[in-house]
Amino acid sequence: MGTRRKSRELALQMLFQADMGKQSVEHVKKTFWAERRDLEDSVRNFADDIFRVAMERYDEIGLLLEGHTEHWRLERMAAVDRNILRAGVAEFLGFPKTPRAVIINEALEIARRFSTPESVQFINGVLDSVARKLEPQAATPHKR
Repeated sequence: MGTRRKSRELALQMLFQADMGKQSVEHVKKTFWAERRDLEDSVRNFADDIFRVAMERYDEIGLLLEGHTEHWRLERMAAVDRNILRAGVAEFLGFPKTPRAVIINEALEIARRFSTPESVQFINGVLDSVARKLEPQAATPHKR
């Protein structure tokens, strides 16, 4: 597995932890990384960056997703699927130089690992729809 995919999986796990425990961003980061000290800085930093963008732009991401998930409210989706979508849209918004097809394909590979076959198709459709909506807009670049 590549370092970027590992980072994306870790970001998903952080988002899931925040979602399930309704914990603060700082608490999630502190507890999440406490047992993962052996990771390369590049893996950890990219995961932190995706998580940060997802949390900073939480409401915006939620509105984007709700506009592209006909008949599905976010709180009714499977938690893993909801957070894969959040991570993907966060990456669209925070990392505009990463090709959207790469972001979608990575999200689908993660969904294949952590979710169901039906979810993979759903995630693909939603992320593709959001990507097309965002395409003409100038995304806000990632800041460190």
